[in-house]
Amino acid sequence: MSPFTPKTLSFLRSLTRHNDREWFKARRDEYDRHVREPMTVVVERLAADFRRFAPELVASPRYSLYRVYRDTRFSENKKPLKTHAAAIFPWRGLPKHEGAGLYFEIAGGWVWMGGGMYHPEPPDLHRVRTHIANTWPEIDRTVRATAFRKCLGQVGGDRLTRTPRGFAADHPAAAYLKYRQFIAGREFPAPFAHSREFYPTLVATFRALMPLVRFLNQPLAERAQDSRLMAQADSRHGPWLTPARTMSQHEPQSLSHQPSSDSAPACKALRPSRRCTAPAPV
Repeated sequence: MSPFTPKTLSFLRSLTRHNDREWFKARRDEYDRHVREPMTVVVERLAADFRRFAPELVASPRYSLYRVYRDTRFSENKKPLKTHAAAIFPWRGLPKHEGAGLYFEIAGGWVWMGGGMYHPEPPDLHRVRTHIANTWPEIDRTVRATAFRKCLGQVGGDRLTRTPRGFAADHPAAAYLKYRQFIAGREFPAPFAHSREFYPTLVATFRALMPLVRFLNQPLAERAQDSRLMAQADSRHGPWLTPARTMSQHEPQSLSHQPSSDSAPACKALRPSRRCTAPAPV
């Protein structure tokens, strides 16, 4: 059974109407009981289930759950509180909000589950595109797999109108190379959160998405491993004996050909716009 109840949604809807610190402080116990604690239960269950199909991902309440308070320092929206509850499951060995991962959120009006890669930095996007260009049959098989299409429909996200510079316009993977982000997910009405089907559907969705997450992270994980090995060499030999630094085969020789449209700052959370949601399975 789902740990969420109708009171979870009721609290989140009330929070949307009363997005105020004092209002929230007076009802913090309700938030913990009806929102935070059920989210913790789900994350802990996923941590156990991930051992079977997603051991590369981090799942822990302390690391995965988002704070309820918003960082409003650089935002025009000064409302202090998030009106949904969300959890992220990033790749071990990569910074929390880099690479591809899994994500779900519960709001007063919807449930969203899915994941992918949300606005990677230009160097990482170039590595992913190069990986796609060199191994394109693999991503094609991944997104055409029966489980992926049944659970997630198709890959979504922002795209360029033309193949990025440095890649042939007639490349067999041109459709994938145009993506600036790789998002796949599904949305349900809010009451789905407290239905019996919620957790099994969440696991099935994440299981179907993991092959794409692995594919997208492969060049980034290899680059991170190269960096760790280089750092270990530095620490062993000291700066005066460090071997000459050679550019990794996974690192682009030049990023100057990146299109200007890819230089937008990366979002610091895998929190997809609802416009990027893949079509729900039929």
